This record gives sequence, C-alpha cells and structure tokens, in this order.
Amino acid sequence: MLDLLAGGRSNIPNFNCGKQNKLLAVLEGADSVIAKEISTMSDIYKIPQISYGFTAQGLDDNIQFPFVYRTVPKEETQYPGIVKLLLHFRWTWIGLTAPDNDNGERFVNALTPLLINNGICIALSKRLPEKNLYQRLNSIKPNVIWRQVNVFIYYEHIQGGWGPIIMLQTALEENIGAKVWISTVFQDINLNLWFDPNLFQYIHGSLAFVMKSQIRTKHDYYSPFSPDLDQFWKKAFHCLYSKHLLSMRGWTRCTEKENLEKLPQEELERALSQDSYSTYFSVQAVAQALSTAYSTRTKQMWMVGRQGGLERQRLQPWQLHPFLREIQFLNASLGGLHLDENGDLPGNYDIENWVMFSNESRVRVKVGSIERGKSADIKLTINPEAIVWPKQFSKTVPQSRCTESCRPGYKKVAKEGEPVCCYACAPCAEGTISTQEDAEHCNKCPEHQYPNKDLDQCVPKIVTFLSFKESLGTILVSFALFLSLTTSFVLGIFIKYIDTPVVKANNQNLSYILLISLLLSFLSSFLFTNRPRKTTCLLRQTAFSIIFSVSISSVLAKTITVVLAFLATKPGDRVRRWLGKSLANSIVISSSSIQVVICTIWLVISPPFPDSDMHSQPGEIILQCNEGAGLLGCIFLPKCYIIVLRPDLNTKECLITKTKDGI
Repeated sequence: MLDLLAGGRSNIPNFNCGKQNKLLAVLEGADSVIAKEISTMSDIYKIPQISYGFTAQGLDDNIQFPFVYRTVPKEETQYPGIVKLLLHFRWTWIGLTAPDNDNGERFVNALTPLLINNGICIALSKRLPEKNLYQRLNSIKPNVIWRQVNVFIYYEHIQGGWGPIIMLQTALEENIGAKVWISTVFQDINLNLWFDPNLFQYIHGSLAFVMKSQIRTKHDYYSPFSPDLDQFWKKAFHCLYSKHLLSMRGWTRCTEKENLEKLPQEELERALSQDSYSTYFSVQAVAQALSTAYSTRTKQMWMVGRQGGLERQRLQPWQLHPFLREIQFLNASLGGLHLDENGDLPGNYDIENWVMFSNESRVRVKVGSIERGKSADIKLTINPEAIVWPKQFSKTVPQSRCTESCRPGYKKVAKEGEPVCCYACAPCAEGTISTQEDAEHCNKCPEHQYPNKDLDQCVPKIVTFLSFKESLGTILVSFALFLSLTTSFVLGIFIKYIDTPVVKANNQNLSYILLISLLLSFLSSFLFTNRPRKTTCLLRQTAFSIIFSVSISSVLAKTITVVLAFLATKPGDRVRRWLGKSLANSIVISSSSIQVVICTIWLVISPPFPDSDMHSQPGEIILQCNEGAGLLGCIFLPKCYIIVLRPDLNTKECLITKTKDGI
C-alpha cells in the first residue's frame, strides 16, 4: 500500500521523486483486518477503496469508512437463505462451526437468533482455532450429540476453504461419522477443487453458497484445475519484494502481456468465470465511474504549469466519489444487476453441491438458488433430486432432528427443561385434526365436516332428516296410515248409519268434528317427514296444534254436555237451557280460537324456519325446523316474572311455604 501511495520509484509517500503515477482507486479482496488497514492509509488521501473480499465485513459503516465501496453482498444476506434451506429439508437439530476470531463471533451472534426464531436448535457450536488446528482437533472427545447431528453450518474465513473441515473430519470421523456441511460463500472457491481425492471425500455431498454470477459458461460441471494453470499463475502474477519495504523497488512488474494461449481455452474459461466474478464486478464499477467522470468534465480544463504554459488538469481521486455513489447498475453484460438504495448488491446466491465421482474427478453442481426481490422476502429454489449426498446416507436425504416427527393427527408438546426442537407428540383432542407433520396445534373442522378416525383429515358430515326411507320414518308413516284408515273406517260407519239411534244419541255433530279432526291430525304427521322446507316448517306445528286442539275441544264439549245432562234431571232446571248444539259449538270454537290466536302470534313474532343441527350427533347434520316453540315461555316466563316483578316472592321461606301447600 505504501508502494502504491508513493507513486514513483521509492516507497516514501508525500515525496515526488521522478515520474509520478497518480493513484485514483484501490481494488482489494482482502479480509476485514487487512482491508481496514488499507482504509486507514487510503482515507488520508480520500482515495476510493473498492472492496470485494467476502470476509471483509465491518466495512459497511459509512461514518467510519466513508471512502470504502463494497461490491459483494453483505455477509448477513446469506443467513435467511441458510435458514430457508434448513427448513426445506426439515433440519432442526444442527451444529455450527466458525473460526475462533472476531468474524466467527459475529457470525454466530448474528445467525443464532435467526435460527431460534425459526424453530431451529443449535445442538452444538464449535470454534476452530486458527493455529495448530489439527493438533487441537485430535484432543477433542466427541459426545453423543456429534452422532445425532448430521448437518453442520460452516463459516469459511480467510480463504481457508474446506481445509479446516477436512482436518476436522479426518481427526474425528471414526467418532462422529459423515456429515453434510453447508458453507457460507468462499473467497477463492475453485481452489478447493485441488484437494487430493483422499481428502475431498470428506466434503463429498456438501453444499455451499456461491455469489450468483451472470457470467456463466456453457458447462454445468467444473473439473479440477491442471498443474499448468497453477504454474501459470505463479509465474505470471506472483511478484515478491526482495528488498526492504522502504527502499527502492526490488521486484519486477508483470508485463501484462503474458500469452494466455498457452492454456487450454476451456480451462481458462472455467477459471475466469467463477472466482474472478467479484473482481470483474469491481473493475466494471470503477470503469463506469471513470467513464462518467471524464465524460462530465469540461473538455477544456487547463491550469498553469511549472513552465508557465497551460497544462491539462488531471482527475483527482476524491473526484470519483460522487460517481461511485451514483452507480445504480452496471452494463448489460452483467445482466443489469441493480444496487439497492444503500448501494449494496442484493443477496442472490447459487447453491452448489460438491461431488467426487468414481473416477476421482471433482465437480461443483448447481442444485438451487436464493433470490431476493424488492421486498424483504427471499425465494428458495432447490432440486433435491440433483443433490448427491455423502455415501454413508445411502442416497437418501439425511435426517438431522432431535426427535422423530409428529405424524398428522398429533401435535407437538414441549418437554420441560428440553430445547424446543426436542418435543413429545400428543394426539389431537376430540373434534380437532392436524393435517401436517410437526403441527404446532390442532384445528377444528368446519361445522359441515368432522374428523376422521386418524384425526388427520376432515370428512363431510352425513346429512340426515326424518325420511320415509328410514326405518323410524317408515314405522311412523305406517302408524299414521293405519290410524288414518281406522278413523276413516269409523267415520264411514257413522255416516252410513247416521239415522240410527246410537249415532243420534252420541251427539253426531261433535262425533263428526272429532273424527274429522283426528283424521286430519294423523294425516298432518306427514308434514314432519321428508326434508324440512320453509312451507312445511310454517305449517306442521300450527296445523297439527290447531287440528288437535279441535279434537280436544270436541272431547271437552262432549264431557261438559254429559255432565250438564246429569245435572239437569229435574223439570224446569235452569241448567237444561245450556243443553244443545249451541253450547257444544261454542266450546269447540272458543277453545280452538285460543290455539289459533297463540299460533298466529307465534308465527308473527318468531316463525319457524329450516335449520341444521351440527352438534347433536357427531358426523351428522340433522335437518330440522327451528321452532324457537314454547318451553322458553312456559317454563321460564313465570320465573322471570317472580325475579323481576315480584322480588318479595323470591325468598326461601316463600318457596318452602308453596311447596308445603302443594303437598
């Protein structure tokens, strides 16, 4: 950095020695520690710092780092995608591995509450030391939880790639078995394909988040790099200092004219299409800012030079800041990637599966993606069939849970003193169901449905009503027909022998009224069968009650007539004046009229209507007429009268007195 700031042959900033190369911007892919050190020096000169290191977190504070521009998504944008992936495969009993440094601490502190809020438990959390890792791992004695947890989230740091995980598995595999590792974004992802097959087998079947790239080759599979490419990088781009830092330059600048044709085109394309994407994005951002800055500057900007003549004014580093802040999207070759209102990239990632084939070739296969739209919601796309799992799981999706799932028809019940992921299962209560596994609670069925035997589905209730086709309906209709025929037979006899003394002596008019009303009463029972409708609900109770009241009134008139006949035995008795048809008719009409008035009032105030009884019988909907019909008034109205209007009678002594009087 000192060398860049010096701009000349010496490494001494603020001194002009010879020809000066003005530094306009710094592009770096370092970790957070080095990136902050670079910022400390570049901020002095207000030089833009474009940072594309995935582990260079903590540089998002615009107040502390006003001249730093991040061209990779913020690290925490991966975390909701990780949670989505875990929930998709129902992995709720997981482990965390992170480096034992500030980055690892920030990762664990940020991800832990997000996992807990989504019902995912951290069974164990392991911090990996940065030094002497293998020796430290050998001293670990794994407990039973290491065996229970099959899925671990791994936070990659300082370009370590899968190396720490391979060392962990090598040291502990006999005790912990195979695992599915889910890694955050790597810095140099393709370097991990160089691992020896004997080491790569430990990460076979694992998953990794990769920054979504718009620069894609036609290949979906990526084979490991050849040694030629490695040697090419070392020879062409690896430049070392040979003298003291503050002395004259002791290294030879790369010519930038290296012959790329020496490498196979396919291999070079694969290399440049992956790890260099963040670099490519950063270069494009600076290029666009420079282009905009030069195009908006006045074409003739001159200043007085040292020799007294006019010289063209050079662009200064601080003049790039407005243009870098105003960048909203890059050119079309990047697919129009938009930055948000804070100038950050959206957290869009590919999910890749790390696989080693039987011929020991190692590949990365895209199996899903995480995309964030304009809203806060993220979309997970995953193809489980395309994922190759570790061999120990026999090509099935690994399970990583504390307890077995609760089947439909059951609900989760928390265990006292246990994590929320370690729960018991209890069957749903009567009348409720659960249709999915691990249901938090059971739900009631709609009124027109009821739970099946397994309590995992609502089935339609059977609609039932008193019908001719049912046994009870058949019996009632048979009785009604039999009694109607009997009554008709009796009525026919009375009509045929109307002039006989027995018929005349039996008060034939009342007899006819009684027989006809009985016949109609029996026939009105047909209104109580078949599906209730509005008309039948209005008629059946009123018709039956009025007709039956005529029958009772006729019996009452006959009884009164007989009593008066026995009382009027003496000639000239005044009771004899009441005997005759007029008395009988008046009794029938007056008594029936009372019932007609009652029914009329009832139909006006609270008419009956078709209704459904959903609760009396489980599994059935009973169609009936809702008749409001009379118990409320007959039973409770007198009691309400005493409670409200006669509180003096609402005493224990009064009730005891009335009871004794009744006895």
